[in-house]
Amino acid sequence: MKHCGTQTLETQRLVLRRFTPEDAEAMYRNWASDPEVTEYLTWPPHESPSATRALLEDWAASYARQDYYQWAIVLQGNGDEPIGSISAVKVDDDLDAVEIGYCIGKPWWHRGLTSEALQAVMDFFFDTVEANRVAACHDQRNPRSGMVMQKCGMRYEGTLRSAVRSNQGVGDACCYALLRADR
Repeated sequence: MKHCGTQTLETQRLVLRRFTPEDAEAMYRNWASDPEVTEYLTWPPHESPSATRALLEDWAASYARQDYYQWAIVLQGNGDEPIGSISAVKVDDDLDAVEIGYCIGKPWWHRGLTSEALQAVMDFFFDTVEANRVAACHDQRNPRSGMVMQKCGMRYEGTLRSAVRSNQGVGDACCYALLRADR
């Protein structure tokens, strides 16, 4: 793959950009502290804005790596406040593959924004990074996340039993992917 690090991406309604530590208050308020948003995620709700800031400081330092991809999801024309995040949670150079994870604040659910962000990131990985495979998995108890993947053209590949630990405990992981040749 041709790694180039986290680049700013724009869609009709969104800007996907790098996080900064100054995003801590908005991230904490908009999704990171919400137990409903984090219900099926692998990390617990943040306990304070300072915990969010510490995480963002780590992410900001990681941007120096060319194989690190972590975006803040920001609405176009609505200031610079992040409403969610999307990232490569796994990068496999041997297979030219990436796995994507995402979350968005509850006020922005059911508006197609997560699908729009996912499509932009998938296009980036196929067209710029030259990945061969882009994948994503979700906790089976969270089927709406799978609907986002389907909307972006990902194909269901199977369910891995007892393969994910979310805030709901151990569960099954539903896996989707798209190959460059599938596009």
